[in-house]
Parts: sequence; structure tokens; C-alpha cells
Amino acid sequence: MAKKSSKPAKSNELDGKEFFTAIELIEKEKGIPKDYMLEKITQALISAYKRDHEGITDNVYVEANEVDQTVRMFVKKEIVEEVTNPSTELALEEARKSLPAAQTGDVVRIEIKPRNFGRIAAQTARQVIIQGMREAEHNMIYDLFSSKEHEMLLGTVTRIDPRNGAVSLRITSNGESTDAYLAPSEQVRGEVIREGDRLKVYVVEVRRSSRGPQVLISRTHPGLVKRLFELEVPEIYDGTVEIRSIAREAGSRTKLAVWSSDENVDPIGACVGPKGARVNNVVAELGSEKIDIIQFSDDPAQFVAAALSPADVLSVQPLEGTKSCRVAVPDDQLSLAIGKEGQNARLAAKLTGYKIDIKAASAAHEWEEEDAAAEAQRALEAEATALEEDAAEMPEEIPEAADETPDIPEEPVPQQEEPQEP
Repeated sequence: MAKKSSKPAKSNELDGKEFFTAIELIEKEKGIPKDYMLEKITQALISAYKRDHEGITDNVYVEANEVDQTVRMFVKKEIVEEVTNPSTELALEEARKSLPAAQTGDVVRIEIKPRNFGRIAAQTARQVIIQGMREAEHNMIYDLFSSKEHEMLLGTVTRIDPRNGAVSLRITSNGESTDAYLAPSEQVRGEVIREGDRLKVYVVEVRRSSRGPQVLISRTHPGLVKRLFELEVPEIYDGTVEIRSIAREAGSRTKLAVWSSDENVDPIGACVGPKGARVNNVVAELGSEKIDIIQFSDDPAQFVAAALSPADVLSVQPLEGTKSCRVAVPDDQLSLAIGKEGQNARLAAKLTGYKIDIKAASAAHEWEEEDAAAEAQRALEAEATALEEDAAEMPEEIPEAADETPDIPEEPVPQQEEPQEP
């Protein structure tokens, strides 16, 4: 004869101790707060019960007592003489079987056992809990990486789209990881990227999406150069040296304007480092991109002259009332000041915020001719405007002059008397 198993039958009831232990494990492993999980599980249990019981309103609630390690679910019902809605009402006769002193109008609570849940209801509860955990993870990742906007992070290339060259990276911060998208427009032209490479990227923006937080990153943003110098130059990190302005054409050239709050610290020398070690490390990370480091100045003429380095500048003439200036350079330095395809002048303009008009010293007299022509043109325009205003003030019709000849009254013609008869 077969022996009966001494193990108790598996119960469908919710074990409070196991329940709270599971929540604590989730909090430790995923960092999801215990209160948040309790709220989501409570919602899941209520949704599951409502799925199997039509007519249930807000009369169902869950009591989770962490001290007693119990999780209990109740439905409230009003005692009535005649039941019209079994989900919210209980017959007086039925109520007095358990509560002899029950009266009409009393509200009683009845405990619900999880074993009473149907299969569909249980699946609903499971989906609510999983969705709640997923939302909590997404919110945590969003909060973490949104605080990293405009910062530099290290990522590992996980996939390269063969169609458009877009790169997916796995970036990590404070133990949390997420996928980031490096668009082709945010990649340095000519840079070769392979799966498994580790890249430093600049976090431009973090957005919410239905599939979780979306981290937008860049390798072309000027902020990446700034963060790389902060990493290499202690004086920038501690605030002694400041990067006041950056102009960059990724993969080709960058201009950097630096300033020191300590007169004993050379900002350019600090960025260059011993034997150029510091700036060389940044150049190596950027793929041999050329970097010009110049001294920032509050004087526009001095700042513009420095920004056009490596060209020599003879004079800088800022134009009053505008963000424009005229720069004269030696004849043999004109092409160097403008740069290949105008790059040097373009970057200098971005760096200083000034529109720069560059001429060779031998052609500087053309500005005087241009000014004279512009002044003559303004004079003609002013004269034409004055004539138009005068014409507008004149009346459109001139009244005819009145006839000044006085009216002469006509003299009466004398009448002849008729002869009288004798």
C-alpha cells in the first residue's frame, strides 16, 4: 500500500512573509522602492478581483501589514433587507449568521482569499505588476540620465546599422545601464567605429518614450571638447581656468578661448600641458582634430585678433553699434587668415560672435572708398526722402484765384415822355 505524502497540499493563499521578502529582494536588486511596489501590487489584486466580479466599485481594498507580515484583501458590503446588487450589498438574514447583532444599514467587510481568483484575473494581476516594475525601472533610468545631460559618458558600441551607419551604444552611470542612439549626423566625419569599441560621448538630451527613456548623444557637439579638457586639465576642473567660448567643426578644427582667474596661471599653458601632453590626449580622443587655444579678452579688437591665429593681424576696427569689425592683415597672411574654404575666419567669427571682414593691407583703402560711396548713397536717399515729404505736405488742388474786378452797377436808361394831346 502506497504511503500517503506527509507534505501539506500547496495553498493558493498569499503568504505574507514570502510576499514581503520578495518585495525586499526587488528593492535590493532593481532599486525599486518598497512603497511603490506595494502600491502596484495592491492595484493588481484589486484589478484581478474586479475582473471576475462585475458590479464591484470602490468597495474593495487591500491591507498590507509589514509588522505582522500579512496581506489581506476585503470587500465592503452594506446590509439590506432585499439585495439588488450582490457585489455591494448583503442580505440581513445572511449577515446575522455570522453577526447576530447586525442591523440594516450596517457596513461589514468580508475577507477575500486569492484562491478565489480566476485564471484570467490572475494573469491581469501579473501584467499589472510587471508593467509597474517596468515603469519604475524606466523612471529611475530617466531620472538618473536626465541629471547627466550636458555631461560626458563612456559607452560600448553594441550595434551598427548597416543601412545608415547609426550606432547603438550601451552607456552606464552609477551602476545603471541603458541604450543610447548615435545618429549619423552626430558622428565625426571619417571616424571609423566598430562593434565593441568604447567611445566617449556627450549627452545632449534625455527624452521619455513608450519604450523607456531615450538618450540622445553626440560626438560632434562642442561640449564634448569642453568635457575632455576638464578631464585632462585640473585647473579647468577646479575653476582656476575657464573655457569662455568654443567653436568647432568636428573632425577638422576647433578653436578654444580660455581665461584664468589667477594672474599667476597661464591658461593656454595649462591647457597645453608639459610638452603638449594634455592637449595631445584630447586630440587623440577626437581623431587628430586640430585644436587652437587662444587667450580670451574683454577687448573685442584683441579677442578677434587672437581668434584669427595663426595669422598675424595688423589692425582690428570694430564698427560702432554693430557686432561687426574690419581686420587688416599683411598681404602674405590673407589666405592664412581666411583659411581653407574660409574655415579659419568662420571659426573665428563663431568664437567671438563678430562678423569679420578681412582685407590685405594693400587693399585696406577700399574700405574708405566703400564708406564714401555709402555716405553719398545715404545723402541721396535722405534728399529723396525730404523731397517726398515736401511733396506730401503740398495740397493736391490749388483753388482758382477770385476775380478781383469790381462789379459796376448798370445805369438806368432814361425813358422819353409821350406827348400829351391838346
